[in-house]
Amino acid sequence: MAQPNLTLDDFLSRFQLLRPQLHPTAAHARQAAVLVPVVRREQPGLLLTQRSPRLRKHAGQVAFPGGAVDDTDASLIAAALREAQEEVAIPPEAVDVIGVLPPVDSVTGFRVTPVVGIIPPDLHYHASEDEVASVFEMPLAEALRLGRYHPLDIHRQGNAHRVWLSWYQHYFVWGMTAGIIRELALQVGLRP
Repeated sequence: MAQPNLTLDDFLSRFQLLRPQLHPTAAHARQAAVLVPVVRREQPGLLLTQRSPRLRKHAGQVAFPGGAVDDTDASLIAAALREAQEEVAIPPEAVDVIGVLPPVDSVTGFRVTPVVGIIPPDLHYHASEDEVASVFEMPLAEALRLGRYHPLDIHRQGNAHRVWLSWYQHYFVWGMTAGIIRELALQVGLRP
């Protein structure tokens, strides 16, 4: 069941702002950033993509627009905005960045910083055919319902690792994407 009446104002007033990191850190050579786009509506949505089945890594998975930081990116935020423009044609100037979530280490060796931004409801998305199979919106209240995420503990190279799993319509949302959404729910003060 969805969280009742989560308005954009409710979300913004509850979001516990973290300071954006202005420059990639040297501690982790492989930095990446994703945009967590919240669609500005009275009942806001969360924009997600499904990656192309032709990609070498993470083919067909549900994801946020994003990727590796380039040498030309001034910051992690700039990288997330550039990638969102390349993948789904979200103009950087249309994004109102409100903060970042704690970075997440991926199994592919990247430290990924989720950048939370508000986007207008009337954008016309144009998915990059090379990278994105589809673009869809999930009601934010539903996305932030912690009970929809189920843990799966896996062991890889002697280390225990928890992965979160969920479904939305016909989309399987899991791994880093589900973990980021769950962290966003915790940032706005929702509890399991």
